[in-house]
Amino acid sequence: MGLALLALLAPAPLRALELRGSTYFTRPPWKVDLVSYYTTVSQPAAEYYFSVELAADAGASLGGLTVRQTRGVDTHFPFSPERTRAFVGRPRREGAAIAVEASFDPGKREVQVTFPEPVAPGQTITVMLKPWANPSMSDTYMFQVQAIPAGPQPTPSSLGFATLRIYQPDWR
Repeated sequence: MGLALLALLAPAPLRALELRGSTYFTRPPWKVDLVSYYTTVSQPAAEYYFSVELAADAGASLGGLTVRQTRGVDTHFPFSPERTRAFVGRPRREGAAIAVEASFDPGKREVQVTFPEPVAPGQTITVMLKPWANPSMSDTYMFQVQAIPAGPQPTPSSLGFATLRIYQPDWR
């Protein structure tokens, strides 16, 4: 009797929502925050931190993110996908590291980030992308971000746009 009652009270294991063979979030993340501490044109060692909160009742683990540049006058500054990293938490409050695989398509201006071990719901995660240097021209750069649920035939959820302002220094 005791074990049967315990089994009834234990939470059911998380399963992703699958409809017609595709995987969805039941409560998708809904926004992304972008932070960069280097915002001057052509500044080397730039780091762009994209933070996403995955609700405890998201319905699926996070399998990856897609980040695509959609606005900004410089469309040729390259990203270094092999230097991409991720962690639990937010910039300057880093938690445990998360393994990532990343690729960059310069034609689409898109970085594809995949988590070999999907990130469980109920966490805030941050992905750090590294361009070789900031864009060479000052402007407001926008990135469309999508969250990809872990599972077969995942259906991405749009997190909206992240904004990065790059400034021309005034050395007068």
